[in-house]
Amino acid sequence: METAAVVAAAGIALITLFQISLALGAPAGAAAWGGKYPGVLPTRLRVASGFVGAIFYPVVFFFVLDAGGVVDTGLADGSYTKWFLWILAGLFTLGALANFASKSRVERYWGPVALIIAVSIAIVAVGL
Repeated sequence: METAAVVAAAGIALITLFQISLALGAPAGAAAWGGKYPGVLPTRLRVASGFVGAIFYPVVFFFVLDAGGVVDTGLADGSYTKWFLWILAGLFTLGALANFASKSRVERYWGPVALIIAVSIAIVAVGL
C-alpha cells in the first residue's frame, strides 16, 4: 500500500509541477486543457492551472500519502478516507480517458500518467 501511495504521489507531483508551469506562462498549452491553446494559456486557464497546481493537487498529494501510511498529516484520519480515495480514483480515471481522447497528440501522453495514478489510488483504497 505504501508503494502504491508513493507511485500515485509521484504522478501527482509531476502533474502539479506541470500545472504550475502553465500558470506561470510556460508555452505548453498544447499538452493541457484539450490542447486548444498551443502556446501560453489564456488568463482564465492559467488561473485554473494555478489553482489545481497550488491548492488541489498538493492537498491530494498529502492525502494519498497519509492514507497509504507514508506520512501522518491528519488529512486521512476520517471515516471519509476510503470514499474520498475512490472518488479520486474515479476522477483520475475520467482524466485519463479525457487525455486519451484528446485531439492534441501531446496531451494524450498524460493519459498513462493519470491512469497509473488512478490505479495506484485504488490500490491504496483497497488496502484500507
